[in-house]
Amino acid sequence: MNEIKHKRVASLFAGVGGIDLGFDELTDYKVVYANEFDKNARKTYELNFDLEVDGRDIREVHENEVPDIDVLLAGFPCQAFSVAGYRKGFEDERGDLFFETLRIIIAKKPEIVFLENVKNMVTHDEGNTFKVIRQGLEQNGYYLKWAVLNAKDYANIPQNRERIYIVAFRSKEAFDQFYFPEPIHRTSQLNDFISFNKKVHQKYYYTAEKNPSFYDELEKEIISQETVYQWRRKYVRKNMSGVVPTLTANMGTGGHNVPLILADHGIRKLTPRETFNIQGFPESFELPTDMADGPLYKQAGNSVVVPLIQRIANNITKALNTSVKKNRNPNPNKPILTFTRMFGSNIGESYAVSNCETKEKVEVLLKESMRPLLNEEQYKRIIKEREWNEFYMLN
Repeated sequence: MNEIKHKRVASLFAGVGGIDLGFDELTDYKVVYANEFDKNARKTYELNFDLEVDGRDIREVHENEVPDIDVLLAGFPCQAFSVAGYRKGFEDERGDLFFETLRIIIAKKPEIVFLENVKNMVTHDEGNTFKVIRQGLEQNGYYLKWAVLNAKDYANIPQNRERIYIVAFRSKEAFDQFYFPEPIHRTSQLNDFISFNKKVHQKYYYTAEKNPSFYDELEKEIISQETVYQWRRKYVRKNMSGVVPTLTANMGTGGHNVPLILADHGIRKLTPRETFNIQGFPESFELPTDMADGPLYKQAGNSVVVPLIQRIANNITKALNTSVKKNRNPNPNKPILTFTRMFGSNIGESYAVSNCETKEKVEVLLKESMRPLLNEEQYKRIIKEREWNEFYMLN
């Protein structure tokens, strides 16, 4: 059994450090480099980590400026792939930030790559967006597993937040030993994270004077402390499951995504501290006292559910501890045969089988495995059908 001592971690698009915190709270990992362009997020990060954040645009960071690492974390901007956004994918200039991530991965060759993004990434653009991401990692020697997990089912957090998590290993043995966490029964309640009975600043409350055009509708519909509501421009939406809807970066700014509650002192939106609570940040995590609410809401909405990250990180540690380190380096300049197993669009795994210098070698592998070799159209059809499948593709 291999002992793991302080794996060196680099965090790209680090935000306030939600992913970092999930890893850093385990003794096996130490964040040694973080990059974040947003100055407000950097301020919150540095308030909570003993690390100076590199604030440059990732495009300006040379690979040699990133220290040698064992683990790379990246929650690269998801707006380009967001269900709520324009769904432009790589056509959006933010989509190219994955390639900046890949550039550093290729240079530093970390043992583990951990990526987080929006849940629809697998099916975006008929599967092409995710295929490009997969191929970029597969062609450079990584074995991938991915899963769409909901915080309310996997983190004991009352938030309906589905995200895709991609874990890539350079070791096939570690890949084989890794499994995503199992769902857990949620015992937490809204009042564990939201202060229904505490009087907060008046700015968070809705009143007939401040909101004359729709306050009557709020008062009529928001009648329970057992759930969280949303004002959807023209009507009140009640979240029937008794959890907080997915937190977004524009909540609290007057947009239709703002979560509302019936507190003891009136109808109000969540405070920034409560949104961080709902993301599972510990009470010890500090928020800058001299920062406006808007940037804080944005930071919480762009972050991750920390306990879920920690559960995944813990399983990564177990996989590494029970495997023998044995990496390989396929030649990305030659055709690569990749194998993919998908359990619908939400769970799957894939990796490069081998370089395929000859057509005969491909035919032998396919005959032995009895799995099909898909072309682009067949792949798109599988993604659209979202069913279980196993197949090969030539990259």
